[in-house]
Amino acid sequence: MPLAPTHSLLPDLGVPRDHQLANGARVVTLPLAEAPLVCLDFWCRAGSIFESSQESGMAHFLEHMVFKGSEQLGPGQFDLRIEAMGGSSNAATGFDDVHYHVLIPPEAAPAALDLLLDLVLRPRLETEAFSMERQVVLEELAQSEDQPDELALQKLLELGCPGHAYGEPILGRRELLQAQTPTAMAEFHQRLYGANRCVLALTGALEPSELVEHIGASALADLAAVVEPPPRPALAVCAGHHRLALPRLESARLLMLWGLPPAADLHGVMGADLLTTVLAEGRRSRLVERLREQLRIVESIDLDLHVMESGSFALLEAICEPDELPAVRQAISEVWTRLMAEGLPDAEWRRAQRLVANGYRFGLEAAGGVAGLIGNNRLWGRCHGLSLPLEDIETWSADALLQSCLPLLDPSQACVLEAVPA
Repeated sequence: MPLAPTHSLLPDLGVPRDHQLANGARVVTLPLAEAPLVCLDFWCRAGSIFESSQESGMAHFLEHMVFKGSEQLGPGQFDLRIEAMGGSSNAATGFDDVHYHVLIPPEAAPAALDLLLDLVLRPRLETEAFSMERQVVLEELAQSEDQPDELALQKLLELGCPGHAYGEPILGRRELLQAQTPTAMAEFHQRLYGANRCVLALTGALEPSELVEHIGASALADLAAVVEPPPRPALAVCAGHHRLALPRLESARLLMLWGLPPAADLHGVMGADLLTTVLAEGRRSRLVERLREQLRIVESIDLDLHVMESGSFALLEAICEPDELPAVRQAISEVWTRLMAEGLPDAEWRRAQRLVANGYRFGLEAAGGVAGLIGNNRLWGRCHGLSLPLEDIETWSADALLQSCLPLLDPSQACVLEAVPA
């Protein structure tokens, strides 16, 4: 029986509308008739990949400092006012970008939008608040350094991505964080938070024309354009085998890292998503069934796809006893070899298609998920319709997947780290 078209799984969300202000800043809107709230999601190409060698952790530190006040808001006032309106807010910094989002009742959206844009685009960066928040960031870093799992993962990225920003911790290096100043942070903000480097996504129970008109008199409309930094280098994962002994690590970890197509290559990314699903999504997947259910040599095994702009990667983590590490590596190679040689049965292939399609659809069930997707896509110049990833899934066949994608996950080409208890 042929697989039903995967785009039929997508709810009728309509088509995002793009608007451009006179200064070049972009706004993308998508009303959602059944949404109870409005999501305001501000995106900027200002992740850790844009830090200089002396700005380690600056992108994440700035995200913290933004909430310490602006020209109009004192420390903590933004959260108090948003919560008083019945809303909530959060932010996140990644390798490539940073975004700040607010969920708010429709009637409060214009006021919340003014507060958000003032906070993000006009941060106060006071010296006393800077010193206090640096201690918060350093404590966050200390907590990460106190987690053996986190140390192992960071070591894998450092070994697999030498000389690349993806190999550096987003939280930063302690000695460089301690040397940063409000003046340096202001320069970082001015250099990257420009009208040509940000996108505002608005979704949910909104009237687009009213909000877009409102934005025309906001801090976003006053934002200047900035000089674009040079293109970031492409990611190339360095293969190799490494071992690391870690105190307080309870079980051994086998970590494996492979390079995959960048986010701009939608077809390649969807192929990678399908393949990682075949290999390690659920009990019926190849690696889980073989290593955990049949051989019982791992406590768990996961294979995650991380989609990024300069090159994506697949990250495998298997938890096992230290003396099982050789058997785990051998079994992973055997699963890969067998799949390469024997191909993929139709039922298994259709299962992977359904899982990937449903996962994409589920991510669009709330206004926040829709705003995040269209905001990030527009930020990086991807203006395709929301159904395109699902349509792309239908262009893949099992044979094409194994011919073009499976070689990318060749175990012999991975950066491998065996982390064992010290």
